[in-house]
Amino acid sequence: MQDYTFGMIGLGTMGRNLLLNMSDHGFKVAGYDKDASKVEQLGAEAGQGVVKGFTSLTEFVNSLKKPRAVMMLVPAGKIVDAVIAEISPLLDKGDLIIDGGNSHFTDTNRRVDELKEKGLHFFGMGISGGEEGARKGPSMMPGGDPEAYKVVQHIFEAVAAKVKGEPCVTYIGPGASGHFVKMVHNGIEYAIMQLLAETYEVMNKGLGLSGDQMQAIFKRWNEGRLQSFLVEITRDIFGFKEPGSDHLLLNDIRDEARSKGTGKWTSQVAMDLQLPVTAIDTAVSMRDLSKYKAIRVQASTLYKDGSLKLNVDQEKYIASLEEALYFSTIIAYAQGMHLLSQASKEFKYDLKMDRIALIWRGGCIIRSTFLEDIYQAFKKDTALPHLLLDKDIAAKVNGIIGGMRKVVSTTASAGIAIPAFAASLSYFDALRSEHMPSNLIQAQRDYFGAHTYERIGKEGVFHTQWIPKA
Repeated sequence: MQDYTFGMIGLGTMGRNLLLNMSDHGFKVAGYDKDASKVEQLGAEAGQGVVKGFTSLTEFVNSLKKPRAVMMLVPAGKIVDAVIAEISPLLDKGDLIIDGGNSHFTDTNRRVDELKEKGLHFFGMGISGGEEGARKGPSMMPGGDPEAYKVVQHIFEAVAAKVKGEPCVTYIGPGASGHFVKMVHNGIEYAIMQLLAETYEVMNKGLGLSGDQMQAIFKRWNEGRLQSFLVEITRDIFGFKEPGSDHLLLNDIRDEARSKGTGKWTSQVAMDLQLPVTAIDTAVSMRDLSKYKAIRVQASTLYKDGSLKLNVDQEKYIASLEEALYFSTIIAYAQGMHLLSQASKEFKYDLKMDRIALIWRGGCIIRSTFLEDIYQAFKKDTALPHLLLDKDIAAKVNGIIGGMRKVVSTTASAGIAIPAFAASLSYFDALRSEHMPSNLIQAQRDYFGAHTYERIGKEGVFHTQWIPKA
């Protein structure tokens, strides 16, 4: 019987939790997985909801109401293509396939075109919030055919996180726009996580604070303007000890960070669009550097410059550190939003920047109090070219720049590495420079390569013979 409203392929934790979330909201849903144990787990966790699990793909497809809406939550890459190849012959024209994973947006573009030729709608939808978000309410970023979205809109709006009664999901735009926005979301996530790690570095090495002290500070910060999911979980990490242990679990974790590539993709696309996202670039680079542990250990024995201790008034310095973290977080969001606005023009996505900020306020990993400020800025001026040009944001930045400069200068003197903080400050100072030293670069390029330059107050392109001919 064609009885189920929505189908899910891939019953890992994310797929299963999202399906159960839909069931909780009264939707009759079906799930498919080749692994029978995952199908059994779905049934065991279903509770009172109407959920049906299948190990037969044909039976799964035949159980769905038309037009069929099928979501994949499987690892990005070749597996997505394999699933599409397997299921598309079983579907009818007008049916909808949704990729809810972290696929590269160029792959999504290709799949949209390939499936359109078969009469199938393809959606790339970013989902943020992790396992808990999928179960209790994620932030979702669907992109594709707007008419096809109407088939599933009521489902997604019901299960999404809610902020002030508004669902944290919106139609993003055509093609791969949903996956592109999720990619940039993850880039911002990389930057903020690096900033929090550097804050920990300053507290730990520079101020010699204990886990309990750091937890108390982060608890206080999370009750103010820095309130966010990432600050909240960092607070919890600073207080977590395994049963029977007398020290933080954090102290037992290797300092070699992993990644799945979305931060790198963000940096790559930004460079292709010739747009700087220095906080994100630095975060990606530091994850990469962390993997060279043996080299770092050897270098630590060769270079002893800096005491790594801060000779400061601790209470006042922590206030400055809070300002620096807030400042740098603003920069990370501003760079990400700038990238989205430029990509919207380049790829004809027609992104609604205020709506993106709106759906990021809840459910997702980068949710924070500051996203309300971003929402208001773009709601007030939908054509705002850069977040830092909003007068209300400028007032906030001007009020905290002193703490930012203090933290960067003192840590540099002590030999404490805070590259994302430093990159954020330098980006800001360059952005607010009416005149950059780039004229020298143009002169150098013309000198050694006859690349030409443009002059102030004169139209045209110029070249100079910098060394007089003999």
